[in-house]
Amino acid sequence: MYAVIETGGKQYRVTPGDTIVVEKLAGEAGAAVEFDKVLAIGKDDGELVVGKDVAGAKVKGSIAGQDRADKIIVFKFKRKKQYKRTIGHRQDQTAVKIAEIVA
Repeated sequence: MYAVIETGGKQYRVTPGDTIVVEKLAGEAGAAVEFDKVLAIGKDDGELVVGKDVAGAKVKGSIAGQDRADKIIVFKFKRKKQYKRTIGHRQDQTAVKIAEIVA
């Protein structure tokens, strides 16, 4: 069984036992987290449930850790104007261990 959830403006396909990295969520490592914005559920017999049929579905998990992503470099440049700026950015992220899918 798998589910498609939405968090942080992105969609993730998860199954029980998976560990996914999402945008930062509040909480410490080991805290329970629940995703109630479930977009689809794929069952073991090949059936796909979408739309209003997944209205009460939830995906439960726990926070595995808080971290920061790799640094990306933002470089701004305007030709012929002697303008250059270099900025680095590291996004906060959370690792979530998926425990179960409640359909």
